[in-house]
Order: sequence, then structure tokens, then C-alpha cells
Amino acid sequence: MKLRRIARAGRRTSAVASLSLRDLLRESLEGVGARPSRLIITLVGTVLGIASLVATIGFAQTAGGQIAQQFDALAATRVTVEPGKAKTGGDQERATARLPWDAVERVSQLVGVEHSALYAKIPTALPVTTVRVQDPSAAAQSPPPIVAASPELLDTVQGSVRTGRFFDSGHDERRDRVVVLGAEAAKRLGVNRISGQPAVFIDDRAYTVIGILGKVGTRDALLDSVIVPIGTARTDLGLAAAESLDIRIAVGAGSVVADQAPLALNPNSPDAYTVKAPASSNDLQKQVEGDINVLFLAIGIVALIGGGIGIANVTLLSVSERRGEIGLRRALGARTRDIARQFMFESVTVGLLGGLIGVVVGIAALIAVCLVQQWTPVMAAWAAPVGVAVGALVGLAAGSYPAMKAARIEPVDALRDA
Repeated sequence: MKLRRIARAGRRTSAVASLSLRDLLRESLEGVGARPSRLIITLVGTVLGIASLVATIGFAQTAGGQIAQQFDALAATRVTVEPGKAKTGGDQERATARLPWDAVERVSQLVGVEHSALYAKIPTALPVTTVRVQDPSAAAQSPPPIVAASPELLDTVQGSVRTGRFFDSGHDERRDRVVVLGAEAAKRLGVNRISGQPAVFIDDRAYTVIGILGKVGTRDALLDSVIVPIGTARTDLGLAAAESLDIRIAVGAGSVVADQAPLALNPNSPDAYTVKAPASSNDLQKQVEGDINVLFLAIGIVALIGGGIGIANVTLLSVSERRGEIGLRRALGARTRDIARQFMFESVTVGLLGGLIGVVVGIAALIAVCLVQQWTPVMAAWAAPVGVAVGALVGLAAGSYPAMKAARIEPVDALRDA
């Protein structure tokens, strides 16, 4: 039986010095399709690897697009300018510059600036109470922090007042003793309305509560703070310098404002300030794509290695099973490179099939996920052909050793074993 199979194989082999490309393709396809069940098992690893790679590219680009569309609008419209810091020895730092008190006016004319406000924390912990006389038997409570701000703060942080109003430029210029309480600070102090003109005492000085914040878009710490006009803080609370200049900008103006704001504040020494500006949506998208690629490409590569090992094992098994056929071909004049080419073609064909199926599976997975999540699928035009090419390369690499092993089989030894 084995001799008849070898004879049939011999009749298919040309007696010329080498096989033509057509003969090699025909023999490779016959060898690949001779055992369909083995072919299916061999394809699994390659299909999974290519599907992972293709789906990874699609998921990364799709997720990057979605996040770029839905990125945090508040963070994207905020620029913060602070004085630079320099080491003075040990862990201590000192500011290398000061923000001018008219910083709001200086940056207001810059392109992209919508609102801006000076902001500072009062460095000393001053007592804040709603009564002048303290009950010594009452439990001690930590006072809410005190912050100073210019009148434009509410618009800059995109906040709203739950009751009352926010102080204006008149309060600031007159150094009026008025405060606005954050919602949490009002709760701690027991102030829930302003109709009776309640007051809080800061360092034994009475300040009239004119408003209570309801919410803020940025600087959530304001909700637990007592906010005083920056002019009042300079006169009464010893505020020597502003801590930062918060700027609310139009979306996409971050880089322009970041470059121009230090020049507007101090043309002679713009480098004395530290500017925190939002990254552009393109930078965010690239970062997201990069993070997803690193994660899933590793999975795809591992699956491809498994697929390549599977192709190599099956090709080696095929070489062992077809020793008689190889010996007969060699005896009829086929050269070693013809034998090697045949098995290389077979392994490349398996890898190519795995790449084609993997591309289809990966695109189908991407579309399915996008339909469920109601996303717009995004796929690079080069992803599909690259996936097919990678499958073929995996087959080529996996079939190299089995092909060389088949080419080294001597005709006499092969026919004796048959």
C-alpha cells in the first residue's frame, strides 16, 4: 500500500532537474488540503494571533477617537500659571517671581482667554467661627481653610451660587469684609441662608456672608473653603502674593495661552513662571492608542508564537509521514531546493489562510463591539493587508526548519524506510 502511494507521488513528480512554480503550487495545495482536520487545528493559533493584532489596531484607534471626542472639557479649558520654585537648601523652596496684582487685566486680551482669576490660600491657620465668644466646653473643630480670590473666580471655575451672590470688583476695591462660603464650609459653620445677613468671625473680625456656593467645575476644594476678596485679604489677613492665576480658555487654545501668558505677566522674565496647560486632543488620542497597543499587541504576539509553533509541528509531522514520497522525488531528479520549496510553500499557504481568516475575525469583532457600544468603528486601511502579510511571514518562519530537514533526506534512506 505504501509503495503504491509512493508510486503515485512519483508519477506526479517531473523528471526534469527542477519543479516549475506551477507544480510547486499544485503540490503544496494538495499537501495542505490532504488532511482538513489537521489544517483546521493548525490554523487556530494563527487565526487568533492575527485577529488579536487586527482587532487591537481597530480598538486602539476607535477608543482613541471616542476619548478624544469625550475628553474632560473642564480640564481642556483650564490653564494655570504659578510662580516658579527654586531650592533654597534642604526641602525648602522659594518663589522665583510674583504674580502681579493686575494679572487678570494683563491676560484678558490674549486670544483664547475667556475668564481669569487670581487665587491664593491664606498661609496661616486662622480661626473661623460664627460666634465671637467661644465655649470652652465645646469640642474643638478644625476651621475651614480660607482662600482669597479676585471677583472673576466664579466664572473662571464655572461655579454657581446656591443662594446670595458672589462678591464683585467693588467689594474687592473697597476691601469690604465679606465672604462667600463653599457648600461644605457653610454646613460645618451652620450657615444655611443669608437672609439675616449672617456673619463669620475670622481672627475675631466679623465678615458678612453674602453667598453660598452650590457647585464648581474646577477647584473642588472651594466647596470646603471660606472665600474672601483678594483685596480684603491683602489688607486684613496679610496676604503678600497670589498663589496662582487660573485662566479659563476656549477649547484648543491651551498651547497659545501657555506661550503668551508668561510674556503678558512679565515680558522681561517669562521663564520665571510655571504654566500648566491641557494636552491637545491629538496628544490624548495618541497616548490612548499607544497604551492599548502595548497591552493587546503582547497578547497577539503570544498567540502568533503559538500559531507558528503549531505550523512547525504539523509540517515536521508531514515530513516524517512523507519520507517515502520525498525519497522517490529525489530519486526521480528533484533537487534539494525543490523539496525545501514545496514544504515552505505549504507552511506559507497555511499561514496565509490563517492571516485571511484572522483579519475577517478581527474586523468582525471590532464591528460587533462598536455596535454594542454605539461607537463609530475606525480601522487603518493598512491593517488588513498587514495582517495577511504577517500570517504569511509566520508560516514562512515556522516552515523553515521542517523544509530544511526534508531537503536533507537522502533518497536511499527514505526508500528503505518506505
